[in-house]
Amino acid sequence: MRQHVNVVTLGVADVGRSHRFYVDGLGWTATLHVPGEVLFLQIGGGVLLALWSVDAMTSEAGATARPDGEQGRAAVTLGHNVADEAEVDAVLADAVRAGGTVLVAGARRSWGGYSGYFLDPDGFRWEVVHNPGLVVRDDGTVVFEG
Repeated sequence: MRQHVNVVTLGVADVGRSHRFYVDGLGWTATLHVPGEVLFLQIGGGVLLALWSVDAMTSEAGATARPDGEQGRAAVTLGHNVADEAEVDAVLADAVRAGGTVLVAGARRSWGGYSGYFLDPDGFRWEVVHNPGLVVRDDGTVVFEG
């Protein structure tokens, strides 16, 4: 298996609500929208975020459960890197206006960056981060400097 991911798929309760949040609220562009079924958003070179009806997802792929049965800890965080601290705060405010909830306000972190967290309408956690050591090169390669 080659080391790459082309699609990150999240099961959502209401595809229309996801469209209102990501497209109408945050201003993202839909690559494909099948109302009530799935919404695809291009999030990088060759990478899509799919927001798929959780009922359809479970029907096709089966149900999942944590092996330890533990509740209350989100095992996934989606990261959105931005240019500076002010943009972190601006994106968090955009998420609230679009219908999201700030989980953790923007703050300086011990590792040298600045980040905050929001939840989308389905409770998926997004980190909005300015990481001065993370550099995305013109060819899409990500490197850590400093």
